[in-house]
Amino acid sequence: MKKIALIPARYAATRFPAKLMQLIGGKPVIRYTYEQVASMNLFDEVIVVTDSDIIFNEISSHGGKAVMSKKEHESGSDRIAEAIAEMDVDVIINVQGDEPFIQQEPLEKLLRLFDDPTVEVGSLMRTISAGEAADPNMVKVVTDQAGNALYFSRSVIPFPRSGENFSGYHLHVGVYGYRKPALMAFTGWSPTPAERTEKLEQLRYLEHGIRIRMASTSHITIAIDTPEDLERARDWYSKNVVA
Repeated sequence: MKKIALIPARYAATRFPAKLMQLIGGKPVIRYTYEQVASMNLFDEVIVVTDSDIIFNEISSHGGKAVMSKKEHESGSDRIAEAIAEMDVDVIINVQGDEPFIQQEPLEKLLRLFDDPTVEVGSLMRTISAGEAADPNMVKVVTDQAGNALYFSRSVIPFPRSGENFSGYHLHVGVYGYRKPALMAFTGWSPTPAERTEKLEQLRYLEHGIRIRMASTSHITIAIDTPEDLERARDWYSKNVVA
């Protein structure tokens, strides 16, 4: 089974333009992320897929592998699908380029899901508090007893109708794995009703009957979406890597 990690890397991020070229420990975020994933030796290849000559040159000039997107894309999934369309590959792991401190354990768990030949799409989740579950910026997931996602939502799910405390809320951690046919099918479908309502592209799979198998992780990463996130990441780096 050929396994690759693809890191979609858009330069002009809406909330924080050029965030992937900001420095942490003297190294741009995107190169930090690339080298972190490549050092795990979990994949046959690790590739950055980008719309930017700046990012392409940053990765390739330091010995990494990068490819340029041929057209504009609405999502990272579409960008990845274009890149792997002609590749001979079985499983693709989508690693976010703005998470430089991603660890090996969650990616290993995600890859192990595909030991089951019935799994077409996989992702990660971790337990959160009721207070965190109330935040619409934190996407929640509910699973069946086999670990397949039943639904993803920005709302509190499941809703505690009786008012009793509930300790089983799960945050969706946005790292995905796909078998190639599932990803290519996804890009051929139009956005679906629940996806458009929640603004969550993973619902497109569920609305087309494609199950998403979830793996639990306790790993908490720092996604860099704002300048404040960048400062938190630099602070974490100074205390945990430099120290």
